[in-house]
Amino acid sequence: MSEKINSAESDICPKSEECPADGLFGFGDDLEINLFDGLPFSSRYYKLLKKRKTLPVWTVRYEFEDALVKNQLVVLSGTAKTGRSTQIPQWCAEICLSAQYQSGRVVCTQTSRQQAVDLALCVADEMDVNIGHEVGYTIPHETCCSADTILRYCTDDMLLREMMSDPFLEHYGVIIIDQAHERTVSTDILLGLLKDILLQRPELRVVVLAIPPMTDKLLSRYSSVPLISVQASTPAGVVHSNSGNKDYFFSALRLVLEIHRTKEEGDVVVFLASNEEVHSAYTILQRECTRLGAELGQMVPVVLCPVQGQLLPVPPEQQGSTGCRRVFLSSQQGEDMWWPTESVNFVISTGVQKKLVYHPRIRANSEVLRPISQCQADVRKQLSGPTGKCFCLYPEDSKLSAENSPQILETNITPTVLFLKRMEIAGLGQCDFIDRPDPEGLMQALEELDYLAALDDDGNLSEIGIIMSEIPLDPQMAKALLASCEYDCVSEMLTIAAMLSAPSCFLEPPAGMTHEAVQCHRKFQHPEGDHFTLINIYNAFKQCQREQYLNASKWCQNYFLDHSALKTAESIRSELTDTLNRIELPISEPSFGTKTNTHNIKRALLAGFFMQIARDVDGSGNYFILTHKHMAQVHPLSSYGAQPHKLGMPEWVVFHEYTLSENNCMRTVSEISPQVFLQIAPVYFFYNLPPSESKDILQDMLDPDGASKPNDETLKDTTDGSDANESCAVVTQTYDRCVIQ
Repeated sequence: MSEKINSAESDICPKSEECPADGLFGFGDDLEINLFDGLPFSSRYYKLLKKRKTLPVWTVRYEFEDALVKNQLVVLSGTAKTGRSTQIPQWCAEICLSAQYQSGRVVCTQTSRQQAVDLALCVADEMDVNIGHEVGYTIPHETCCSADTILRYCTDDMLLREMMSDPFLEHYGVIIIDQAHERTVSTDILLGLLKDILLQRPELRVVVLAIPPMTDKLLSRYSSVPLISVQASTPAGVVHSNSGNKDYFFSALRLVLEIHRTKEEGDVVVFLASNEEVHSAYTILQRECTRLGAELGQMVPVVLCPVQGQLLPVPPEQQGSTGCRRVFLSSQQGEDMWWPTESVNFVISTGVQKKLVYHPRIRANSEVLRPISQCQADVRKQLSGPTGKCFCLYPEDSKLSAENSPQILETNITPTVLFLKRMEIAGLGQCDFIDRPDPEGLMQALEELDYLAALDDDGNLSEIGIIMSEIPLDPQMAKALLASCEYDCVSEMLTIAAMLSAPSCFLEPPAGMTHEAVQCHRKFQHPEGDHFTLINIYNAFKQCQREQYLNASKWCQNYFLDHSALKTAESIRSELTDTLNRIELPISEPSFGTKTNTHNIKRALLAGFFMQIARDVDGSGNYFILTHKHMAQVHPLSSYGAQPHKLGMPEWVVFHEYTLSENNCMRTVSEISPQVFLQIAPVYFFYNLPPSESKDILQDMLDPDGASKPNDETLKDTTDGSDANESCAVVTQTYDRCVIQ
């Protein structure tokens, strides 16, 4: 293979005075034909090539290629500013080309959708090929690839899902794991599984791109692994604050205005604690911009805050006038992202971040404010370049954790366990975790999968579990969607699943327009609850698209709805429909609005979310959650939260999400019948609920004669085909809740 690479290098870069004297691989210096597509190089290619060779990573090109030929696993240490994320994949593609793709193509993972798309576009430009052909990308709900794709960027979760059909990733000769230090769940699982895959595929090459201390941890896990270090440019001057960071938010905004008043050139990046703070800062800076004198020049705040399922907005190009300054507002997700601009001269780091931490015992997330890690702090200091400044709004002697906290220790790992159970079927052994999940979280995940009938008596995936693993949804929603096949409400559940998987469709109204927004949203409210309201919104959106004289984007704007979120939901729904068709599950015709359909939707929801029910204990909206005995309120954006006096507060509800915060709010709430809950929920789940008055009420409904346990006889469902709210007081428990269970 080494001979082939040397031969290819001589073909691509013939010896001439145009090639670098230091022996660097001068790809395309004299060659007029692009070996990737067979077409002549454009003049832009040579211009970009000259710029590429100035990147720090080019100093280690020969060292990297030699290490990749001689080793299955190579670790490269360096920040995104070194050019690692654009150049390393190109060099790997050239190596695969020289071997005529005998071992496969190249894939490079990213932790966010935006980075995957941006990098693919940039690399396609640098390689002088068309995006979607030789270079492509795959992100959730969007693929831009073809049979000719040699280099593909994708999110780490999409590569994991690809392993469902290709467990040993045999389509690829080189797998590049970028941003390993971010410690996302998907990246950690990939690193764990690739250790076993490398033993099965000696020809496979894996490159891990990270920064210390993650690189040190990888070296300690693997013996005789080469480490290649790339030094970025000299970091900027760093200024620390000696005061505490209690008032970090307004301190950061005041500092932005002070920088602008100095008239020093350069854009500003501000790292805040959360997405909410980013949007608040954007509103405040927009208002302040109107008060700035014309002599100071224009200041333009730009939100760089990724929303679930959506791409970052493209930053506006800097105007030709040097008086225009952009202020990029970001949260903790953006330290090591590929910055498409070299104009950043100032970085402001608040030094804190808000994170959602999952608590297995109560099956809920809580929002916590934490200091950033030293790893994050170091990356931020290098973003502004050697001539800039980094302002750290925390003391220099602050004790920061060395590395980012692994997300696998802080998130609900039920989807992860379901995936790993599926991988056991595919022939892969145990996942060698870098940091093993918390035992309590692992037990909770297994218990939840057991409740959902995804496991058999031996703890392996059941037939239902295998089908659930095929559906790209959380296990609870996947189970609800499967149950809808039995209850003839698939079309409606597809819409609910898509709307809940997409970003929120409700736009935050401008200042002074809150009442108008509430009035517009009220037109879609459904008396049965928020899940049904989402169906109303989606159906209205689709109807608008069918109207010849209506503009969907304008319609969304008029109703304070997010057009891009609804388009994402439309894409997710189409993908889910294709999945159900592929695994040959029946899809019923829409019948939304009928009494039977409403009842069936609730039954399907309870089949997946029976662990998330609550009861109003005092009639005023104080809900008691049965699984962990916490009290919660309905979120203000809920149909019940916005207009409780008209709709009334239902006594029993099923909810989609609950977060421990100041208000302990439940999101996406719909009314249910306790009788139907008893029919759908597994018997052993009900008896495992902690003691409470609400459980006693359910026990009385289940067993009015006072018997302690139901017998083993299967009793008929007394509410089939009738409205859930018309159920009688005495309810019989069925053990044949649903054929698919």
